[in-house]
Amino acid sequence: QMVGESQADPKAAIVGIKLLYPNGLVQHAGVILGVGGIADHAHRGLTAQDPGYMARAICAQELSAVTAACMLCRRDVFDQVGGFDAEHLQVAFNDVDLCLKVGAAGWRVVWTPHVTAEHRESLSRGSDFKPEHQARFFAENQ
Repeated sequence: QMVGESQADPKAAIVGIKLLYPNGLVQHAGVILGVGGIADHAHRGLTAQDPGYMARAICAQELSAVTAACMLCRRDVFDQVGGFDAEHLQVAFNDVDLCLKVGAAGWRVVWTPHVTAEHRESLSRGSDFKPEHQARFFAENQ
């Protein structure tokens, strides 16, 4: 389905999906710029079938950004825009930065609700608010 979304539009370079918490609520349904100062996940906390505002949580659409937790990206476009910024954005917002660079290069970022996966946000790396992660996280928020 993700490959199908990318093949349906030759300008689609990135495809993201709907991610659900283990309890079935939406964790990610695209990224909205400006929320929380930089960006945050759209439709967080809705049920998986909730249409959301203007049915945006159930319609495939072009967005400014999606999370890299489950992202399909054309390799040639990834290379063209310089990939992830591992120097300045080691963890937080590197996916948003990549999506913005892809959009600025004339490509599209697409999100689809027709593919879902369970995502245990930050489970493997831990909270950004743990003392050992705070300096990096706050620097990435600047």
